[in-house]
Amino acid sequence: MKRLGRPLLLLLIFVVVDALVVTVLNALSGSAILSLLVGAAAAAATLWLYAWTTRRIERKEPQDMPAAGRFRTLARGTLAGIGLFTATVLAIAVFGGFGIDGWGSVGGMLSIFGLMAGVATVEEVLFRGILFRQIEERAGTWPALAVSATLFGLLHLINDPTAIGGALAIVAAGLMAGTAYVATRALWLPIGLHLGWNFAEGGIFGVPVSGADSSTLGLLRGVFDGPAVLTGGDFGPEASLFAVLASLLATAYLLRVARRRSAFRARATV
Repeated sequence: MKRLGRPLLLLLIFVVVDALVVTVLNALSGSAILSLLVGAAAAAATLWLYAWTTRRIERKEPQDMPAAGRFRTLARGTLAGIGLFTATVLAIAVFGGFGIDGWGSVGGMLSIFGLMAGVATVEEVLFRGILFRQIEERAGTWPALAVSATLFGLLHLINDPTAIGGALAIVAAGLMAGTAYVATRALWLPIGLHLGWNFAEGGIFGVPVSGADSSTLGLLRGVFDGPAVLTGGDFGPEASLFAVLASLLATAYLLRVARRRSAFRARATV
């Protein structure tokens, strides 16, 4: 019971933290400065709490928070996430499904960056640092990837309970984040990818993020028009075929890196 109780307690703590971070940052979304400051503080506090609870509840050091190269990896992951989503939008535009209907605001863009910094950090700690890691320690890497990505997709049904296609598309994004965790054995790359993707979506192109409506406009006013398989429909471009392809291509690359580094782990024998 103790082996199960500790992981469940960790999950419960960070489910509550996730809800609090999202609620607070959404309430501050009208202020660029407050959103940036509170988003950065929420990200730092989440990482501190993860390290503290790992030591106190699991009685071990958090191995997935190495200090060496963390800022460089976060930056690279963020740029990669922005690049992947930008490629998705460009592919949709080539087929006539995306256009720009004017400018939003720089303040809105910064506000969304603060929001996504907090959200990306707490969700990656919850789904990769805790859920994935706990499953992998008991069942191995492949079951951990499948379960954590599936639950990650289902979580986003909160935004739109009818968007089954959108949730399935988010599963692909969860696989990308999960393989980034496996390939690096650290939280920094998954957090960066998550932040960059969501920031580009809402902060740069000004479109719905994971089916969630927002009153805060990003830098641009993006407009999608066409079949849902192309544009993602009401859920937003994350549910488009091109977004799924971008996530799966990144996943395939990261799987190759993980195999080259012998990063896969088998099911525990005890």
